[in-house]
Amino acid sequence: MATVHLRIGDLVWGKLGRYPPWPGKIVSPPKDLKKPRGKKCHFVKFFGTEDHAWIKVEQLKPYHAHKEEMIKINKGKRFQQAVDAVEDFLKKLKGKEQNSEGKGDSKGKKTPKKPLKILDEDDEDLSALRDPSEKDLTDSDPEPSTIERLGAAPGFKWESSPVKDDPHFHHFLLSQSEKPASSMEPISKRLKIIEEDTASTSIQAADSTAINGSVTPTDKRIGFLGLGLMGSGIVSNLLKMGHVVTVWNRTAEKCDLFIQEGARLGRTPAEVASMCDITFSCVSDPKAARDLVLGPSGVLQGIRPGKCYVEMSTVDPETITELSQVITSRGGRFLEAPVAGSQQLSNDGMLVILAAGDRTVYEDCSSCFQAMGKTSFFLGEAGNAARMMLILNMVQGSFMATIAEGLTLAQATGQSQQTFLDILCQGQMASTFVDQKCQNILQGNFKPDYYLKHIQKDLRLAISMGDMANHPTPMAAAANEVYKRAKALDQSDNDISAVYRAYIH
Repeated sequence: MATVHLRIGDLVWGKLGRYPPWPGKIVSPPKDLKKPRGKKCHFVKFFGTEDHAWIKVEQLKPYHAHKEEMIKINKGKRFQQAVDAVEDFLKKLKGKEQNSEGKGDSKGKKTPKKPLKILDEDDEDLSALRDPSEKDLTDSDPEPSTIERLGAAPGFKWESSPVKDDPHFHHFLLSQSEKPASSMEPISKRLKIIEEDTASTSIQAADSTAINGSVTPTDKRIGFLGLGLMGSGIVSNLLKMGHVVTVWNRTAEKCDLFIQEGARLGRTPAEVASMCDITFSCVSDPKAARDLVLGPSGVLQGIRPGKCYVEMSTVDPETITELSQVITSRGGRFLEAPVAGSQQLSNDGMLVILAAGDRTVYEDCSSCFQAMGKTSFFLGEAGNAARMMLILNMVQGSFMATIAEGLTLAQATGQSQQTFLDILCQGQMASTFVDQKCQNILQGNFKPDYYLKHIQKDLRLAISMGDMANHPTPMAAAANEVYKRAKALDQSDNDISAVYRAYIH
């Protein structure tokens, strides 16, 4: 077998851990990113995901020489899209090279080709295969797009995790240092790298793993308590992906549909916790979360050494601390994992999971998180996920109230609300969220995708958290008053967009 030498710009197939081979391009790493010790490897940018990895040399194969082989063994939708992206890249490159050669001939000059680095004489020279939009890459001149994603915040470090994940599911493993308050930089700018030594994983989904059906379910028995707007979608996706799930709900009739789909029925939270290896719960507020654990026939009565409990409810950090302490006092293992999203995103398996607490539980939940979401973040010690979730919902709630205020002000000043929305959706604030919520308002459709009463609860908890940190939250406080008025107008069980009605009554 011929020896193959690879260089920056070459197209390759990269194999990482248990991931299938994936098409990529060797690029220069950022200057502040160290190469793993003791290993000969290249830094690879993956097509179709825009993510990167250090890949060992023996796990790399030239793209063209092995294309047919790889296409035969990989059939997934995301894989095919990645291959299509490579072919589109090659077409654009060929067109640019032809244009360049034409201009060079007219001047009697030709751009010298770079030396062939693939020593199998049947292979093509891949050394010039670069993104036409990129300048030449050197160790001191990394890709701008990479640098933007690699701004590792001070106070955060990467920790190890077994590579068990679906290649389309995105994990962010962020563990806070001794001074978390100084490290709250935007998550969107944090490291988005796969490193095989530390096994932190980051190949991002363009669509949900629950939709493309590529999750390998854990053999652990899963319990789920709470089948509300979010819980119902989560359980449905767990079942679709082949997990063994036992369910319980305060209103038992809600379990019937899931029993028909293959779930088992638990008579009490204690029974579910005792029967299952990992028990999730997703309920409405701190009181409900405490009652579920500490009340009669509660989870705590079913906890034994080694049992895992995952709290997915959006609650305050103090509740998380209390629940963590009581679970671990019985030898259990605790993780908080509130989710960002809506009923629709829950149904689609596109939630964002914020996890904190016992890292080993996070790893054990890998296939579950892949089934229910598109991305997960591990944020360190228990309580951090609750804090982050409240901040996110505080921003979302305040934003929704402001949008409703703008719509009503447009109407009050004789402006077209639809035109306001059209302009808004063409500007910097354009998003699916804005478009859907505003359209629902204009249509008078307030069917709940996220309950108004829950966003008001989250605003209240975020304001309280700000008070404890001696940090002002005047915008959230103002929005909270608007939601309280909406609740007084019997909008509690409507969607958060029903805050609009607080302005017209």
